[in-house]
Amino acid sequence: MNILSYIGILLLTFFCMEAVTWCTHKFVMHGFLWVLHADHHRPARRFFEKNDAFFLIFAIPSFLLILLGTLHHRYYFQAAGFGIMAYGAAYFLVHDVIIHQRFKWFSRSRHPYIADIRFAHKMHHKHLGREHGEAFGLLFVPRKYRKKKPKQQPHA
Repeated sequence: MNILSYIGILLLTFFCMEAVTWCTHKFVMHGFLWVLHADHHRPARRFFEKNDAFFLIFAIPSFLLILLGTLHHRYYFQAAGFGIMAYGAAYFLVHDVIIHQRFKWFSRSRHPYIADIRFAHKMHHKHLGREHGEAFGLLFVPRKYRKKKPKQQPHA
């Protein structure tokens, strides 16, 4: 395989992680592991939440894929592991830094995409319980959560 194949695997894994995250959020976090996720739907009391344990659910497979790929010269495993890791970094930046402002690294952006992500996440958090959830994804914003943009007036 050539380097472009590995980059392709990394990117494919990254984009597939949105579906994996959606399913994990809906069926695991709002399902049998609600006990760990519940504190995320309540006002913050401490810096760390039980919900932060979900980091391991994705970090462990990423680490193992990178390790096994390295030890056994299966670089497509490494590419998949790095794809999961890249999604984890994006998730951290979008969810913890931009949306919840757990780290005050950036001021709130007025970019339309960021506004749409924040709105969808706000709609998710309006439900304090595990039932009636919506907007379980992170990076892909369903159409119903996209704010209407004013149409550009043609220049005369």
